Amino acid sequence: MAAVLPLADLKKQVRPATWINTIIKGDCVAALEALPDHSVDAIFADPPYNLQLGGSLHRPDQSLVDAVDDEWDQFASFDAYDAFTRAWLLACRRVLKPNGTIWVIGSYHNIFRVGAIMQDLNFWLLNDIVWRKTNPMPNFKGRRFQNAHETMIWASRDAKSKGYTFNYDALKAANDDVQMRSDWLFPICSGGERLKGNDGKKIHPTQKPEALLARVIMSCTKPGDVVLDPFFGSGTTGAVAKRLGRNFVGIEREQDYIDAASARIAAVEPLGKAELVVMTGKKAEPRVAFNVLVESGLVKPGQVLTDAKRRYSAIVRADGTLAANGEAGSIHRLGAKVQGFDACNGWTFWHFDDGKSLRPIDDLRAVIRNDMAKMD
Repeated sequence: MAAVLPLADLKKQVRPATWINTIIKGDCVAALEALPDHSVDAIFADPPYNLQLGGSLHRPDQSLVDAVDDEWDQFASFDAYDAFTRAWLLACRRVLKPNGTIWVIGSYHNIFRVGAIMQDLNFWLLNDIVWRKTNPMPNFKGRRFQNAHETMIWASRDAKSKGYTFNYDALKAANDDVQMRSDWLFPICSGGERLKGNDGKKIHPTQKPEALLARVIMSCTKPGDVVLDPFFGSGTTGAVAKRLGRNFVGIEREQDYIDAASARIAAVEPLGKAELVVMTGKKAEPRVAFNVLVESGLVKPGQVLTDAKRRYSAIVRADGTLAANGEAGSIHRLGAKVQGFDACNGWTFWHFDDGKSLRPIDDLRAVIRNDMAKMD
């Protein structure tokens, strides 16, 4: 079973990070206030939607719709809901690292109020993501459009936040080399994934699909990061985080949900290290200057480099510069000079002869980067 930490015990903790990979039992605001400042890398929040259902819902055949009518989703007024929202968001902002990000999911009932409060608290909105449901519930009365989506707000801690994680290249590669859009198509949680009790009823009325959480977590975290869910429910965030090699911390007050989440997470088998490597683009790779290739012996002083068609040539100098036609400079500057251009990418312009063919010196830079990766 996943570890459960009562709120009272959390407040007594003296050892650091004993709350990592636990479910904290208690009120979300009180639990958040007991966590250290700047201690989590990402937050996924699925707060009460304040659906304001006026009574039972029935299908045309008069069967009862299994809607959300739990006490935790009921508030006395919009003011009460706004005060609650402000309190938990403020507490989340404190525990979020300066380069961390937060996701909040909601429906038309609450997401606009939540978004306005986030801006009031100086969160910086990065995107709104639309989760389009492939199998939404019909509008049985036929008096409104079918509600077929939910909205997620993705935000950084403030407008000055730098260096937040966004795995752009991995998302693009997984999307057939097309930029990942802000509308995501997933079915609602059903079938074998839906947790049910011994009576056959849903354990949690708003359980989110694991595929949705997987994309969220893969988009904005790295292996080993800490993902916080202040409304843990059935533990989808924790289960997916564990499978993807991330750490989690959940906050939940309902014991039935805690029991279900704990058993669910305990059954998860994490992926191996090789499967968890996140694809990165050129911008994320360590900087390697041309002189490093010279110093390492991959390129030798006096060696001749040419362009791919052998129209231009240059001599490598011991200081890591190139010389040609009485001119000298960096691989970029001299590459531009010999062509009469203002700029040039010397890594792809200059080539070396490996005895079989001409190859760009960028291939040698990749050798250095691979060696650096092995040292990490």
